[in-house]
Amino acid sequence: MRTPVKLKARGVAATLVEHVPSGGLRPLAQPPAGSGLEPVMGDPGMPVVGHTLEFLHDGLRQTRRYYERLGTVFWLNTVGGRWVQVIGPDGLETVLTNRDEAFSNKLGWDPLIGAFFDRGVMLMDFEEHRHHRRIMQQAFKHERLVGYLEKMNPAIERGIAGWQSGSGFQLYRAAKQLTLDVATEVFVGAERSAEADRLNASFIDVVVGGQAIIRADVPGGKWHRGLESRRLLERYFHSQLAAKRVSDGDDLFSVLCRAQSEDGERFSDDDVVNHMIFTLMAAHDTSTITLTMMGYYLARYPEWQDRLREESRALGKGAIGYEDLDALTSMDLVFKETLRMNAPVGTLARRAITDTELDGHYIPQGTNLMLGIYATQRMDPWWRDPDVFDPERFSDARREDASHKYAWTPFGGGVHKCIGMHFGSMEVKAILHQLLLRNRWRIPIGYEPVFDYGTGPFPGDGLPIELLPLHP
Repeated sequence: MRTPVKLKARGVAATLVEHVPSGGLRPLAQPPAGSGLEPVMGDPGMPVVGHTLEFLHDGLRQTRRYYERLGTVFWLNTVGGRWVQVIGPDGLETVLTNRDEAFSNKLGWDPLIGAFFDRGVMLMDFEEHRHHRRIMQQAFKHERLVGYLEKMNPAIERGIAGWQSGSGFQLYRAAKQLTLDVATEVFVGAERSAEADRLNASFIDVVVGGQAIIRADVPGGKWHRGLESRRLLERYFHSQLAAKRVSDGDDLFSVLCRAQSEDGERFSDDDVVNHMIFTLMAAHDTSTITLTMMGYYLARYPEWQDRLREESRALGKGAIGYEDLDALTSMDLVFKETLRMNAPVGTLARRAITDTELDGHYIPQGTNLMLGIYATQRMDPWWRDPDVFDPERFSDARREDASHKYAWTPFGGGVHKCIGMHFGSMEVKAILHQLLLRNRWRIPIGYEPVFDYGTGPFPGDGLPIELLPLHP
């Protein structure tokens, strides 16, 4: 089962000459005298665009080449400015645990997605973040997750029942629609309708806007459409607030309206709206990528698809309950390995708010940092055969992820570790369980996904598969 996987990137920059400087490296800043720290080295790349096109074309390969030359910390220019790249579990641990409070989430993310996800919990720092997370945690307690799963299972069944068998079925696009529909029902409390479809379309525009390269409010552009859609979502959620405040609904929207911490702290109306917009993004985008790539690997390695199907059949249930999740051990191995190989959130942004250090390198105040989750999980120093799909590496007998607490960190870490990670894993497994019982799927021999890059690498070709019904 240990077979190499080669992944193709979209060919928009296929004619670029790979650029790793053979000379002309520059220090980001000179360390203070007597500090014993090394400067962060790097180079600006091409005028205006810096290294943007190279990393969009094949970011993993470029990161590996820079690591070989410069180590775990180096700087590059992109269209978004100058960024220090941080890879490796030691550096990730330093930034994510942030014990000295030297790094800001808000200042790191605001220039990238602040216009669309302002005041989301990921874009908050320190005491304000702790305050909001304490309240939001009430929406992700065990009993809430049980209720969400009971609510999502019928939506999953309806969605998969509408998938058309045959070749050319685009798994990524189907999964995206399904996770949006599930989020609409479970999070917003709205059933599938023309209004729900408009909300979904607006929400997609907001996500795409945050990934736009041309970041200007120009009519017709992705950034402009994202801003318009953000305003539409704000109007919708504000219009529903009064009713949700007095309802006893079990959707996330209603729960956030009523949620309060042990000290009686509650969200304002604006807080609820901001958290709903951000949580919808986090809930559907990452789940879509994870589900799609699990589907790809199960098609590429049919022995694993058969193994998971037998495991699901052994449960004797058409839909899983929360108590069944621990029994899906093989599915959990594939889930973890997929997150390692295709982290749906491939990088995390931070800004240094004081002079500090990383892996023995001087980081001056004001430095923007990109934390390479995806690259770290796909590199030799920390993983054996990192390009090989090998779910057994997470088995109790091997536990390669135990080499370092931050070697496998697709959900981030520290106080900002994804608050919805249990919801996301539950949703993906609930969908895959029903799909395994209803369908078999395969891909043509030699097919490889063509990757674009958003929050993480995703199949820009829609990941076409041949979807086949299972006969009783």
